[in-house]
Parts: sequence; C-alpha cells; structure tokens
Amino acid sequence: MVQHIAVEPEQSGMQLDEFLARAFPEVKKSFLRGVVRSGRVSINGAPVWSSHRLRENDVIGLELEDDEIAAQERSLNALEAPLVILAENEHVIAIDKPTGLAVEPERDIERPNVLDGLVELSRSRGPGLLGRGEFRPRLVHRLDKDTSGVVLFAKTLEAEQKLREGFDGGTIAKEYLALVEGEHPLDDGARAVIDLPIGPDKRKSGAMCVATDGKAARTEIAVAERFHGYTLLVARPLTGRTHQIRVHLAHEGFPLVVDPYYGRRRALLLSELKDDYRKKRGEQERPLIERTTLHAAAIEYDGVDGTRVRVESPLPKDFARVLKQLGKVRAHRR
Repeated sequence: MVQHIAVEPEQSGMQLDEFLARAFPEVKKSFLRGVVRSGRVSINGAPVWSSHRLRENDVIGLELEDDEIAAQERSLNALEAPLVILAENEHVIAIDKPTGLAVEPERDIERPNVLDGLVELSRSRGPGLLGRGEFRPRLVHRLDKDTSGVVLFAKTLEAEQKLREGFDGGTIAKEYLALVEGEHPLDDGARAVIDLPIGPDKRKSGAMCVATDGKAARTEIAVAERFHGYTLLVARPLTGRTHQIRVHLAHEGFPLVVDPYYGRRRALLLSELKDDYRKKRGEQERPLIERTTLHAAAIEYDGVDGTRVRVESPLPKDFARVLKQLGKVRAHRR
C-alpha cells in the first residue's frame, strides 16, 4: 500500500529522514532510512535519498504496510514521571513540559521526549481518543529543551490545520515568564515591544542574534514583579523566531538570570543572592535553579469550533523557589 503525505509550508527545508521520523515516531529512524534506500519512498514520483531537502507542497509516496510498522515499533525510552496533561479534548492535547525534556526526538540520540511519551500514552489507552490508528501526536510548535511550560499537540488533521493557521496568522497568543538580570525601567502596568530582526549567529553554532539581515521579530514585555537587581517579566512573542525572547532580552541588556547561550550563568546559587550566606562545612552548595529561567506560562488559541481556549501552566518548583528567595533576600527597594 502506498501512503501519500503532503509537505506543509513549515516543513519546507526539512530533511526527508527527519520528516519521516516525526511522521512515524514509533518507528526507529534507522529502519525508515532503510526503507528510503530500498527505493520505497518517492517525492513527486521520483526516488530520493534520506538527506533530500523537502519543499512546500512536495508529495511523499511511501510504500509501507501497517503490519510492517507494527513489527518495527521501537521500545520508547521511559519518562522519569508521567506526562502532566493540562487540557484535552477530541482535537487538542496540552502538555505541561518539564525542563530538561525535549519536545520531540533529538537527532541521532535516543532519549525520553514528550512526543514519545504521547505515543506511549496512546498505546496504554488503547482504542479511543488516543487509540493507535486514530491518534498520532502532531507537534504544532516547540519549546526549548530547558524551558518549561505548556506545549500543544494536535490530535486530528483538522486541529493541526487550525493551529498552524493560528500560528501563521498571529491569532495564537503565548505568554512567558522570564526572570532577568537587572532592574527593568519599564513602568508598572506599561507594555513595550522589542522590534529587532533575528538571524543565526555566525560566531556561535546553534545560537541566534539580532541581525540587520535577519527575519522580523517582535516581543512584547511587561513587568510582573521587581527585586533588587532582578526583574520578573511577562514576555509575549508576537512572532516565532528561534530563541526570540532570550535573544531580544539579552540584546536589550536584560539577559535571563540563567542562560548558557545568551547570559552569564549555567546555574544560580543562593550564595550569589544572599550576602551573609554561610555554607556548612563539608557540604557542597546546590543550585537554586540550573536551567534557563524561562517558563511558558500560558497559551490562547481558537479551537476547531471557534471557541477561544486558554491553557495555563503552573510555575515549576525550581522557578518558584528562586522567586521566593528573591522576595526574602532581594526585595525591591523603592
């Protein structure tokens, strides 16, 4: 049986093997590459290699039987803790992503991730809303591995199309909490928009930077809470560029308190905040937080039926712990 899959605009430029791995998360990538090498995959009717770059509206033809897929299902890496579902209906499922967990399988690395966790959840539930054959989690946006918070997955093609249109059209609103260095001068209750283009940083692999030849990027910010030497900001990305909030805030002189790429720390210690801190003899100080101080707190979208939906993610323990300590030892001085 030949299956046909159309390439969506946001998948343009993706390598074929990556595309197939996302389309069939329950199957090992090595098996899918073998299917390509055997000539059972075509693009617009022509044979291709695994490294082929896809273009919008390409039609992928795949000779793969359902029982063949079932025989090749990989043993998914077990999550340390079950996924927390924030909201779910017949079309969309919202997951509370913990920090340190990738949203989807990492390239050539077999580690637990949210997408695998959803596939495993589908298997455990059996036939039904998340039953195998009815639901394949469709990732419609991403969070950085070290960012916590709400992430959406479409459960149906109809929902996937609706959500992608929402992201492309700017009707989906995302809200982040960002703990930054410095006391931001923005007045309480006021909002400001950082409007600076972003592109790849040629000096640092994998990093982004503000660049005149980059893509348009806009981030709205407001002050949520003030501390002595630090500020908790609400950041609302109005566009969807890689590392957008982190790059914009760092460029403005207010980098995340913890950010190995754009800030100056990999972790925050209590001794850095508390002047009279005394470590117990023979005891190593444990970080208050050792991941980027960025949390995807909420997302709003239009459902398939047109209803406006808001999903919120509670503040994780490590983030809440930092804010509590800042309130104690770095209270804002008026």
